[in-house]
Parts: sequence; C-alpha cells; structure tokens
Amino acid sequence: MVYTLAATTLTVAAPLACDSPSAQGAEGARASDVLVTGTDDEMLVLEVTAQNKVVVRLPRVEVGQGITTAVAMMIAEELDARLADVDIPLADARTKGNQYTGGSSSVSSLYGPARQLAATARAKLVTAAAQRWHLPARTLRTWNGRVVAPDGRNATFGALTEAAARIRHPAVSDKPKPASRHRVIGRPTNRIDARDIVTGRARFAGDLPAAGAKPTVVARPPTVRGKLVSVDDTAARAMPGVLAIVKAAGAVAVVAESFHYALKARDALRITWAPGPLTPLSDAAIRSRLKAAVPRSSTPPRGSTQVQGEFEFAFVSHAPMEVLTAVADVRADRAEFWFSTQTPMDARDSLAQTVGLPASKVRVHVVRGGGSFGRRLNFDAAIEAALISKAARRPVKLMWTRADDIRHGRMRPASHHRIRASVSGGRVVAFEHLMASVGESFDGKGLAAQGGVTRAAGPLPSDSGLYNFGRVGGNSGGIQLPIPLGAWRSVDSGTMRTAEEVVVDEVARALGKDPVAFRRTTLRSKAVRAVLDKVAAAGHWGRAMPAGTGQGVAVHEEYGSCVACLVEIDATDPKKPRVTKVVMAADVGTCVNPRGLEAQLMGTAMDGISTVLQAGLHIDRGAVREGSFADFRYARQGQAPLRFEAHVMPSHGEPGGAGELGVPAAAGAVANAYARATGTRPRRFPLNF
Repeated sequence: MVYTLAATTLTVAAPLACDSPSAQGAEGARASDVLVTGTDDEMLVLEVTAQNKVVVRLPRVEVGQGITTAVAMMIAEELDARLADVDIPLADARTKGNQYTGGSSSVSSLYGPARQLAATARAKLVTAAAQRWHLPARTLRTWNGRVVAPDGRNATFGALTEAAARIRHPAVSDKPKPASRHRVIGRPTNRIDARDIVTGRARFAGDLPAAGAKPTVVARPPTVRGKLVSVDDTAARAMPGVLAIVKAAGAVAVVAESFHYALKARDALRITWAPGPLTPLSDAAIRSRLKAAVPRSSTPPRGSTQVQGEFEFAFVSHAPMEVLTAVADVRADRAEFWFSTQTPMDARDSLAQTVGLPASKVRVHVVRGGGSFGRRLNFDAAIEAALISKAARRPVKLMWTRADDIRHGRMRPASHHRIRASVSGGRVVAFEHLMASVGESFDGKGLAAQGGVTRAAGPLPSDSGLYNFGRVGGNSGGIQLPIPLGAWRSVDSGTMRTAEEVVVDEVARALGKDPVAFRRTTLRSKAVRAVLDKVAAAGHWGRAMPAGTGQGVAVHEEYGSCVACLVEIDATDPKKPRVTKVVMAADVGTCVNPRGLEAQLMGTAMDGISTVLQAGLHIDRGAVREGSFADFRYARQGQAPLRFEAHVMPSHGEPGGAGELGVPAAAGAVANAYARATGTRPRRFPLNF
C-alpha cells in the first residue's frame, strides 16, 4: 500500500516503518497534519509543491555515480513530469530504513519503490482533476507536469496538490508503466546536476558556511598510527588567524580563520611522536608474510597437467578527488554534522557515542561527495571533527589533506593469490584459487571499528565458477596488521577476477586456443558470452597488431549484471605502457540511464588501467611512502585510452548493479593485453611496483 496525507502539498510516502508523527525523509517539506505509515525500507516521500516542483529526498548519497539523475528519471517517467521539474535532494540520516549506498545496489533497490511512488502520485492527481472537472478519470491524461482533459482544459500538478492529497482510493490504476511505454527510462540523459557542478553552484562539504564553522586541519604522525608524545604550540598560537589549538583523537588540531592560516600553523607545531605499531614492517616483509599465509594446495586430479601462477596486489588508496571534509557543531546538549557519507545511520550512532549524546540529539546532514569508491563508507573525518569541535567548544570545518588520506586513510588490502588450473583431455578439469589478504587490527587488541577489512581463514567461493572448469575450489588465509583498511571499488573481485582472467588466458595458450574462442566454449552464461561476443566484434578482436602492441580481453559477472572488456595496449616501451583503446559491453538488465552507465564503465576502465599499470602504495618502515598524485600515480589524461566505447546490451530484466561491475574485467583485460604485447606473464600489480 502507498498512502497520502492531506496537506497544502501532495506528499506521497512509500510504505514507512516509523512510529513518529512525522515522516522520516520528509524533512524540509511543508508541515502536514497526518502521516500514515507502512513498511517499505526505502521510506521515500514525494512532494509536489504549489510551484509544480516534484521533490523526493533520496536515502542515498550522490558521490558522482549519477544516482540522483537515475531516480529523477524514474520519478519523471511514472509521473509524466518534466525532468527539469524533479528535484532529488539528499535525505538526512534517519533512524530506520535503508540508507546504505554501496554494493552497486542503489538503482536495483530503488527502481520498484520510486516508480510505485510516482505512479501512485499520478493516479491521485488524475483523480483530483476528474473530480474538479466532473469528468471520468479514464478520459484524462498527464503530460509535462499537467493533467489534461479531452476538451483542452488542463491544470498543473501543483494546482491539484491540495485536493489530490485527500484522495484515498484513486479512480485510475496506480501501477507503474510497462517497459514498452517508457519514454524517459532507457534514454541517454545528461546528469541533472551537471551544470551546477561545472559552474560551482553544487555545494560540497567544504563549500558550506554551516554553523559559522572555522577551517581546521590536523597534524599527523610520520608513521601509520603513531602516538602523540608531546607538543610545543607556542609559535603556532602566536601566528596570524589562529583561533584554537587542541589535542583530540590522538593528534593535534589547528582551528583558524582560513585553511591557509591553519596549514601554516600546523607546520609550525613542534611535535614528538612515538612510532606506530607497523614500524618494523615494509613491503617485502608484508609480501613474505602474505605468501606464507596462503593455504596449502590440494592434490590435483591424477594425470592432469598444471597451469598455475602466483599473483601479488599492492595496497591501493581510494583517492577521491574531493578530500575528506566534515563540518561539526557539537554543543553540550546537541550536535549537528554536515559531510558526505555512504552510511549515515551508522555514522550518526557512532558520532552520538563519540560525543556522549543520545542519538536523538545528533543530526547528520548528508552532503554530495566528489568521488568515493568505497572511501565514504567510513566516516573518519566526521569522528575527528566531532572530537575537535567538542574540545575547541566551537563549530569546525575539518579538511583532510591529500597526504592525510593517502598516508593515514583507508585503503584496499594487499593480497597474494595462488591459482592452479588442472588440464586434461583438452579441457580444464579442476580449478583452485587460494589467497591471503591483509586484515585490520588495532594495536593487537582486536579488529578496528568503522568497517575495517578482515578476512578469516576459511573457504573462498571462487569467481571462476563463471566457467565450466570441472571441480572448482578455493580457500583463504590472512594476516592481521594495524593498518586502516576499507572496501575499495569492487572489493575482492578486483583482485580475484584479474588474477583468474590472466590464468584463463594462459590456459588458452597452453591448449593452443584463441582466448576469446576458449572463453566462448567454457563460459556457463549466455549473457556473459553475449557481452564477450559484442566486444570481440566491436573491438575487432584478432586484428593484426604491430610488434610491442597487443589486445586483451576479460569478463566478469556480479550484482545481477555482466560485462566484458577488450583492451589494446602499446607496450613498445614495456616500462611505459599506454592503453590506446578500450571497448566494454555490459548487460545490467533494464538500464535506466545508458549515458550514466557509459560514464560508470569509463571510470572502471581508468581504475583497471591505474591499478594494473602504475598506482599502488608502498609501506616503508611503518609509513606510507606516497603522499599525493605526484607519487600515487593514478591514471591522468595522458594515460587515458585514445578511444573508448561502451555498449549497453538490450534487456527488459530487473536492473542489476553497475557502479563496480567493470573494474575486474577492465583490470583483467589490461593485464592480458600487456602479457600478449610483451610476451611476459605479469604477476605483480601494479606492474611498475
């Protein structure tokens, strides 16, 4: 059931699970006398204002993935509104429902509820117009935010809201449209916020004047999780623009009139640090321990020959373009925060505990983010900002610098993989993937909070089930280190699938078969075979290539979707390889916005290029060596492919996930292209490590 309430604006609430007298997700909407609740975890609320604006507060965060545009398209489709009249602000942290942004789940989880919400609103608006004009509701139609009668009479949705809000039983169907009637969903559409972003109108946390918060930065230790011993802040306190210097969260924070003043004063602090617990270790020792933690292999089938390899993957920073920023205003009886977060409900509860307040006294405003890739699943900056604001007794705007996040922020765990394909009778009869990865510990006292990554030893469900490889198995081990880890775009799939796709190519070579032809005969899924065929045809697989160049392919299936990637690389200088072409094809079920999917695939291609060829983090005696894009070498314009194509496979199935889907296929294709171009067998990633 979907309910409405009588008000001066039409508010349609998707079934709620809320006992309070006001709808969560309706913050900022006009006051209403009655709110009827139901049971839908999305807790969507649709408002139509007198100015004919449609407002739906999104229980997700926009971090560049285009979810606000996708949801606006769903609403516009079912409501027959103009896309320009649909506004999708971000909802504050709630106490119930689903506000998790991650796992490539947003479109698939919102597709049904958002369309039902708008379809119900449309039915009520049509019924209200029919009652006003004394006409059969079935004779009316909706168009561009208006209800239109056969005789030409029309009224805006906004003019009908008061009457429509009182409708309990619409006189026309409130079911969403069939796909055959879609005019908005499935059409390539520009982002609804694109102009605001490029003109600077879009507000990120660092742009907000909220609460009069003052710029704040933190002095951090040279090693990971180093401890503060002493600080002499005499010189820093005497510097212009300095408002406060406080000890909080095991570090020293400077609050000033500007970030320029704050950074200058931070650098003037004289601090003695104790080395962090990771200090005895560097890369070589970590790699050695990881290799030793990989479980032992089983006995291969009798009479089979083995194609095998061991693969190493480095730590990788998320490095979103917008560094972590949080505004905090902590008072004795309440607290208010503004920051970009993928987990606002968890963040609010943790912040409440941090500052010693009931969760009901803490408000978290979700702000758009300039990239995330999993980084904003954690809310490190907000926790620090809360402690600093409480200690300084004033609102603060905390910014982590790029070096802060690369050297002390969360990262993708390093891992070691051992893969063995057993071949007999011209086919793979067994496939085993064993691995070990770094898990997070804190000072040897157990796992860290805030979503730290850990992997316990145990069975590993290998992604190689994508292929008909006979007996498929896997197992995992790990080591615990006091290093901050976090889910990185595509999580384990980005490393597991890359290594497996390299081995698949090597099996094809051992059998004397073409890599695409071999995959076609062994893939289990027709959908995966179709995307592979698409990239092979569109990318002219097998064409003659000059010496030192080559093609590579890889496939992946996850999130109810599948993807294939073809890469061409110029490795005439093996130390400076350049990807020249990327062709990708994806089947994501119903694709709400093909242009948005193309952007997602393009981003995953850059992730694959970066993490396979050149971007990783080194650990040197307990410190992260890299500190900026100068040495954390993520792909820039000069490393982008000269040609990129994205093909969206036609489908009317339910939407699958797309945001992380392309990373494993892109990374695997880059690795395979490099191997074919150079005649080598890449084993350590990034290759330049």
